[in-house]
Amino acid sequence: PAFGQAVMSGGARGVFAFSAQLSKNTYGVYVVDVDAMTVWVYEYLPQKGCLRLAAARTWRYDRYLENHNICDLPPEVVEQMVEDQRQYKLRSTEDQMP
Repeated sequence: PAFGQAVMSGGARGVFAFSAQLSKNTYGVYVVDVDAMTVWVYEYLPQKGCLRLAAARTWRYDRYLENHNICDLPPEVVEQMVEDQRQYKLRSTEDQMP
């Protein structure tokens, strides 16, 4: 980095954007908001010269899941799964107490 230029380190905050190939002939941009725990995917439409919002999702609850893999899972369902998981662990811990 240049003198006086801020250096990014692990645990950085803010919004980040990354260009990417989304499929064989499709390109776009991933945008990640670390503070809001959200990711968006924009698909570039060359024939129109614009970006189209292709996907958006929060990972606020996803990060608490310990073992799961499925498509088409809305954040509200993940939130409930996490709550069920927490309750199960709490009950298991309480059952083990004398």
